[in-house]
Amino acid sequence: MKPFESFLTSQLNAYLVYRESLGYTSMPHRAHLLIFDRYLRQTGADCNSLQPAFFLEMRARLTVESRSVNRVLSSARGFFHFLVRRGEIAHNPLRDIPPLKENTIVPFVFSPEQVDRLLELVCKGIRRTKGCFLTDLAIYLTILLLARCGMRISEPISLLRDNYRREEATIYIEKTKFRKDRLIPVPQEIITQIENYLSVRKTLRRSDDNPYLLAGRRQKPLSDSIVRSVFRNAVREIGLDQPRRILGNVNFSQPTPHSLRHSFAVNTLKRVKERGASAQNALPVLAAYLGHSDYKHTSVYLRVADAATRENLVDFALWQKRKE
Repeated sequence: MKPFESFLTSQLNAYLVYRESLGYTSMPHRAHLLIFDRYLRQTGADCNSLQPAFFLEMRARLTVESRSVNRVLSSARGFFHFLVRRGEIAHNPLRDIPPLKENTIVPFVFSPEQVDRLLELVCKGIRRTKGCFLTDLAIYLTILLLARCGMRISEPISLLRDNYRREEATIYIEKTKFRKDRLIPVPQEIITQIENYLSVRKTLRRSDDNPYLLAGRRQKPLSDSIVRSVFRNAVREIGLDQPRRILGNVNFSQPTPHSLRHSFAVNTLKRVKERGASAQNALPVLAAYLGHSDYKHTSVYLRVADAATRENLVDFALWQKRKE
C-alpha cells in the first residue's frame, strides 16, 4: 500500500484509522488523499501554505477530470474537519471552496441478453483442476450476485457464512457504502448455485474454517482484483470491451463490474414499464433492495431506459462531434 509522504503524513494516517474505526472502508478515500498528499510534496507546501487560495490553485492545477477533482477536495475537506475537531487547526481552509461543474455520466448498461452471455462465458471459464475449481466457482458466484442481485463488488466478497439464509432464501448484507444493513430476497437460481458451491466446498475442504461465504485462500475472502480480472476478460471475449468516452460534457463509462449493478437497476425498471406499471412508483422498493440511502439516488436510472438507448446516446454524441 503506497504511503503518505508529505508533512501531514501522521495526521492523514490518523484520519484513516479514525474512519475505519467508524466502519468506513479506506478506499477510495485513501486514493483521493494520496493525490492531495502528492500535490503537497510537489508544491513544497507547509502548514503556512494551507490557505483557501492554495486550494483554489490546487483545484485548477490538478490534471484529472472535474469529478475526480471534486472527490479530492471532498476527501481533503473531511480530513481538515477531523483536524478542527481534534483542535489541531482553528478553521477548515476548504470550507468555502466550491466544487467544479461535473460532466454528466452515462453508465455502461448491459442488455439482459448480454448479461446472460457474460455469465455463460464466466461459467465456461471455470477450471476443473483441484487447485483452481473452488476459487473459480466462487468468482463466478460473485459475478452472478452482481448481475442478478445488483450488489456492489465489495458486498458478495465480504459476505460471511451466516449472512446467507437458505431457509428464507435471503442474504443479509452488512456495512454497505452508506453504513446501512439490508436483508434481500434472492432468486431460486442463486440459492441453487450457492448450495452447489457449498457442497463442493465441503467435499474439497474437509477442514474448512474460512468464515467467508465465498472463500478465498488462507481464511481470507476473494480478492477484488481477481474478480475484476475475470470480468474484464469475459467482457473482452464477448466483444463489449470499450474505453470510457468523453463527448462534450457527457462521460460515457466503460464496462466495469459495477456496470452489472447499473444494468440490474435499469433492466428492472424497464421490465416494470413493460408490464404497464409505474417505474417511478417502483423506485423506493428498488432503492431499498440496492441499499441506497435515499431513493433519489435510484432515480438516476430512469435517465437511461436500456442498453439500446445508451448506444443511441453515444451515436448521437459522436454525430454531433463530427458536425462540429
